[in-house]
Amino acid sequence: MNESIASQVVEEKTMSEEITVLLADDHSLVRRGFRRILEDEEGMKVVGEASNGVEAIRMAYELKPNVVVMDLSMPELDGVQATKEIVKHLPGTEVLVLSMHADDNYVRNALDAGAKGYLLKSAIDVDLVGAIRAVADGKRFMGPGLKYVAQEQDDELKKLTGREKQVLQLIAQGKSNKEIAGLLDLSVNTVSVHRANLMEKMNIHRTAELVLFAIRKGLVAPQ
Repeated sequence: MNESIASQVVEEKTMSEEITVLLADDHSLVRRGFRRILEDEEGMKVVGEASNGVEAIRMAYELKPNVVVMDLSMPELDGVQATKEIVKHLPGTEVLVLSMHADDNYVRNALDAGAKGYLLKSAIDVDLVGAIRAVADGKRFMGPGLKYVAQEQDDELKKLTGREKQVLQLIAQGKSNKEIAGLLDLSVNTVSVHRANLMEKMNIHRTAELVLFAIRKGLVAPQ
């Protein structure tokens, strides 16, 4: 009887320590590869797969995983925007961003959005499991050769509010004012005001120039 109880306690402890993972990447073959790596790992369980940023947010809210493995470049909503929403509403969920981009701007923007780790896709075979375990434990994980470089105080982005920066990122992803309003739960008029303020602050007069500015600053990753 005592042995049975002890066995049950050990089993419950093991289950409670299991790391649940949501995979977010727009390529099904990539998600399949991640799943195979993680399914072979004891104490780790893939609970869902998302193919775009909006789906990643919805599934994160539903499944409440310990870790979201988030591709930086995705349709609908990119990894930075999705990360912001997930960490804002799910304090028990950590985000590990994956990217092909090693540029300091991309690393900084992902971590500033609330991601706990950043890993290059080229290093996944070696580091994915360790990175997930680290961020699940609340530790920051930086892939090989990556570093966090703080934004310079005189940078042009300092002129923008957090909401203006968010609107800029969505504009750069090709979203219309109506689409942005729906994604951010704002009125179309409010989005129009943010767009006008952006152009005035940056002294930019065309949407194409806003897109180029956002890419140059690493706010969005080229698809």
